[in-house]
Amino acid sequence: MLVWFVAFYLVASIGVGLYAATRVHNAKDFAVAGRRLPLPVVTATVFATWFGAEAVFGVSATFVKEGVRGVVADPFGASLCLVIAGIFYGAVLYKLNILTLGDFFRMRYNRTVEVLTTLCIVASYLGWVSAQIKALGLVFNVVTDGAISQQAGMVLGALIVLTYTTFGGMFSVAILDFVQMGVVMGGLLYIGYLVSGMTGGADVVISHAAAAGKLDLFPTGGAVEWLGFLGAWVTMMLGSIPQQDVFQRVTSAKSAKIAIWASVLGGGIYFCFTFVPMFIAYSATLIAPEQFTALIDSDPQLVLPTLVLQHTPVAAQAIFFGAVLAAIMSCSSATLLAPSVAFSENIVRAYFPGISDQAFLRMMRITIVCFAGVVLLFALNTNDSIFQMVENAYKVTLAGAFVPLFFGAFWKRATTQGALTAIFCGLASWLAVEAVLGDDSIVPPQLIGFAMSILGMIAGSLLPQRIGLPSAAPVPAAAMAARGLAESSVRRSDG
Repeated sequence: MLVWFVAFYLVASIGVGLYAATRVHNAKDFAVAGRRLPLPVVTATVFATWFGAEAVFGVSATFVKEGVRGVVADPFGASLCLVIAGIFYGAVLYKLNILTLGDFFRMRYNRTVEVLTTLCIVASYLGWVSAQIKALGLVFNVVTDGAISQQAGMVLGALIVLTYTTFGGMFSVAILDFVQMGVVMGGLLYIGYLVSGMTGGADVVISHAAAAGKLDLFPTGGAVEWLGFLGAWVTMMLGSIPQQDVFQRVTSAKSAKIAIWASVLGGGIYFCFTFVPMFIAYSATLIAPEQFTALIDSDPQLVLPTLVLQHTPVAAQAIFFGAVLAAIMSCSSATLLAPSVAFSENIVRAYFPGISDQAFLRMMRITIVCFAGVVLLFALNTNDSIFQMVENAYKVTLAGAFVPLFFGAFWKRATTQGALTAIFCGLASWLAVEAVLGDDSIVPPQLIGFAMSILGMIAGSLLPQRIGLPSAAPVPAAAMAARGLAESSVRRSDG
């Protein structure tokens, strides 16, 4: 029954995604759903930005081992990222009418900055999307009781997500997010209700976790521990802001006001709801202490699915795995779409001047297929946990893309020379410290890269232009908006 339910759910999801694809007529529909989504849909898709493999398996596994202090990056940093990014995009970038963040970097600076930041953004998605594919392999392996290996499950999961994402783009992602988030929330709340009954109530679980020190948020050690804590928080909170999937979801709203409110609501709902899988996973240590203590030591990612499979009825298992698949598929489809759109728009498109809108749409779809292949190879050949893969993904954007984005939007004196210096200093210092010291560094390498990126931006912008770049005159917001509208008009006329 469980296998058939999962199979039916997958087929239904593909069907909904392909139906949504019938509304895709041009590149703007594909990339940002035509910018006409209402508040409930945008809120659901913003929530789904993070609620995937990381939230269900990664965060819950880390919590049962390290407590809430170990998950400061997610959900604490991640939820704040959604709120900050949504307000920033809605208030500053929405009016520009652009498809990607790379478009902003080109308008504000130049083509070189556009390419370098886009490459940073695309590279950051390799670990994130691979984590979702790895989680799909884990689910298929557990549901079929080992009949489908984790490797085969990764291939199957990648093909399923690739199918409806390639055809429907952001429209398919948004519609499926709206449907699947209802499944996710209802399913996990039901499992939480069942589990709380097995433990004697939610208050028993919370009291046990508090007594074990699992609810202590702030470090109790010295400066090194505090720096590691802040590094994890800042990496997810700020490093995730220059991300194409967050940008696409927020700017797919039909108005700037909806974009802002949807991001605030989506981030708030995400923060609250991520504690549900943490609660369920920790309950396992009360239901069968010896069994799950051993599992925590060997592979904590299996705590949640093992609890459901061995201690709940088949109907509950079907609901749980349906909810898990909904979460992972929603997250993986958008994170597969985002870097592909950015790479097509900001890297490949320049080599095909005068390309029509329909040809560009085909280009984006081909890029999605290629990127999915790269992601699958990476997922099949890495031993990192889901939580590690996601947490490491945003170090590159924190060091190389956040400062040019933030200073470009809010500091009028930011120049192209400053942006290039920020990118070079941030990435070079981060990679150097990572290579030489790694985990032995007192200050997390990505924080060093972040600080050097800020210094590079300030010094590079204030010093005289020395490398033959344009002068420091900023591009006014109105001029960028006009340019964005002009480019949009060209795309429509080409289509």
